[in-house]
Amino acid sequence: MKHWRIEQVAWDRFDPSKVDPGLVPLVKAAAMVERNGDDYALYLNSVFRDDPDFQQAADNWAVEEVQHGEALGKWATLADPSWDFHAAFARYRESFKIDTKADASIRGSRTGELIARCMVETGTSSYYTALGEGTEEPVLKEVCRLIAADEYRHFKLFYDHMKRYLARENLSFMQRFRVAMGRIGESEDDELAYAFHCSNFGPDTPYDHDRCIAGYMGRAMAYYRFRHVERGMGMIFKSIGLEPRGRLSDIAAKGAWRYLQWRRDRFRAALAANENAKPAALPAAA
Repeated sequence: MKHWRIEQVAWDRFDPSKVDPGLVPLVKAAAMVERNGDDYALYLNSVFRDDPDFQQAADNWAVEEVQHGEALGKWATLADPSWDFHAAFARYRESFKIDTKADASIRGSRTGELIARCMVETGTSSYYTALGEGTEEPVLKEVCRLIAADEYRHFKLFYDHMKRYLARENLSFMQRFRVAMGRIGESEDDELAYAFHCSNFGPDTPYDHDRCIAGYMGRAMAYYRFRHVERGMGMIFKSIGLEPRGRLSDIAAKGAWRYLQWRRDRFRAALAANENAKPAALPAAA
């Protein structure tokens, strides 16, 4: 069941004078990934083929994810009326494929799959919180707030099912840790980079992963603040069986914040060096 509907967003409050050009390419790319939620639901239904309770939860999750994509796509079209959201998404879906008929999780176990989903929801809830706090445009602020709240609920959904499977599969701490770190490392794979390509460059522009991941990350990381990383680290710790608050979590959050700043600066340098990867201006760094 949806917690909100796209029709309830106050679209008439859209204020073009408050649109941050650096955010528009990010919202376009995010719309691609979120709208693809129905394929991920097919994958999850296949992996959990004998668990009707989880399958229903995954279907409900996908309905909300698709709505996220439609809402972000609608906002991006308001910000850039020349952009064709559905044409861009069709290009993305044509080439970025998910194995929707997988016999087993690519994480090696169902517990691992659910930990990986927790990592995704940790990242998205933090990300949309950061974007919502970083924009002055009222409609985008509202949309990001609504999506971030959904993503936090999704974290709890996957976490609760993960605990159920952990009792059966009994993954060790190190197994859980490896799955979590592996999924975090995948944030720079083709899913986001290709979404950035399809949503910000025309069909005649060849796909270049390094250019596109720099274009995405160089902008996205500039909107994070330490509080977003700190909150996310607590969610990661909870997923792998550590106390979400405490000295160890604080140390990890500070280390992750320094690493994010280092990566942000490297991506921004790569982006600035490539004039072909500038669909919009860079936001200021924190």
